[in-house]
Amino acid sequence: MHALGWTARKDTARRTRTGWTNGMTLSHEEARAFYDRFGSKQDTQKYYEDRATARVIAHASFETAGSVLEFGCGTGRLAEMVLARRLPPTARYLALDISETMVSLARKRLGRFGDRVDVRRTGGEMRLPAASGTIDRFLSTYVLDLLSDDDSRLLILEAHRVLSPGGLLALSSLTHGSGFLPRLIEHAWAFLYSIRPRWVGGCRPISLLSYVGGPAWRLLHREQMVQWGITSEVVVAEREMG
Repeated sequence: MHALGWTARKDTARRTRTGWTNGMTLSHEEARAFYDRFGSKQDTQKYYEDRATARVIAHASFETAGSVLEFGCGTGRLAEMVLARRLPPTARYLALDISETMVSLARKRLGRFGDRVDVRRTGGEMRLPAASGTIDRFLSTYVLDLLSDDDSRLLILEAHRVLSPGGLLALSSLTHGSGFLPRLIEHAWAFLYSIRPRWVGGCRPISLLSYVGGPAWRLLHREQMVQWGITSEVVVAEREMG
């Protein structure tokens, strides 16, 4: 517990030094407009995302899940992998995204799974369309690094609400790097973000551990990895029984 708090404080100090600020995050309307335009190009980011999402899949025990809620499903590429390779055939999948373009692409991609999948567009609210304690896995990859700090905290609270006791939270995001090349790329990213956040899709490095800690969660897995000089973080945590 103390280690998690220390990590979060260290990250806050680093974020201040490198110039990342929450006040610059895209509004819900700006994010929707950007990803409506970005469309299928979202999948080009797999060159740095796939290694982290593979680790999410490996550690989230989807094989024993009866229901999944994915927040920020994009084109449905990750949902397709989980549904086709990991989930039991009776499991249900609720996929949410703020972009109409992404929802359209995801519905087309996931259509072969029939009524096992429900793809919905949201209005940007953090309130999740699921009853309390009804979801086995909450999944969100490369989304919290787009949200404001307040929205991220609300989303994690909502994930805790909808997850069943013992359900798993599975996340990945951009995070702060170490070593010459990752730091160089992070500073270049910060420079672009400071001029116009949408140039980098509104995303910036964060620490997932600053949102997942305390008695509400039991950390099961956490790791960082570098792909093409870009550092990602993976966190899988269990909703505590209380």
